[in-house]
Amino acid sequence: MNSYFMYQPQFLFGVIAMKMISVFIILCFFMSISGCTSYYQDGDGVSLYGDEVETLEYQGVELTPISEQRNNAIKGTQRIIEDTYLLKVDGIVDEPLDLTYEQITSYPNVSKLIDLNCVEGWDFTGKWTGVPVSTLLNEAGVQEGATTVIFYSADGYSTSLNLDYLIENDIILAYRLNAVTLPQDRGFPLQLVAESKYGYKWAKWITGIEVINEPYEGYWESRGYSNNADFGGPRSG
Repeated sequence: MNSYFMYQPQFLFGVIAMKMISVFIILCFFMSISGCTSYYQDGDGVSLYGDEVETLEYQGVELTPISEQRNNAIKGTQRIIEDTYLLKVDGIVDEPLDLTYEQITSYPNVSKLIDLNCVEGWDFTGKWTGVPVSTLLNEAGVQEGATTVIFYSADGYSTSLNLDYLIENDIILAYRLNAVTLPQDRGFPLQLVAESKYGYKWAKWITGIEVINEPYEGYWESRGYSNNADFGGPRSG
């Protein structure tokens, strides 16, 4: 019998097997780079998010898994490259700063259990870790008469908060969420954790901080949202 016909079934089986393996490898690759893979380890209070261990419980409180957190953005996810990133801190300060990601993450950090509450009615609970805004402002040297701090984002978004609020509440710029490096769609490298404020004050993809001595209306505030943005208070103003 011709050897071609004798070995054809084995040959076809091998081809099919190789195709299945290729598909599996491709799927694994896309899952690994997506940053959204989460495998819950039952009873341990942790999961895997990408290749990092995500904490699902903190201070006895259950955290919302990142994969289940809702998110808003005016222009979609911004992709910021860590190696070339600079955070500018300027305005009425003694010494304007240009800080790399490495410099920012080298400051003493703070972790907080904070709920993000959106004006749309949804919320989630997260463990936020980052550097206090006051640490950066102190290094820049805020001048007398300053009242307001503006936060600028890579997508053109901006918002502002009172200087006193930032200092008195030890507000942080988070670079970790649930113990995971802040994902790109969550605002990498920095998201403002504006506790007790509505979500539109929680600026993401922050690239600039400016200190001024007058009120400032950001993206949503200039469109009718309250500049105060206290959670539970008026949403317009």
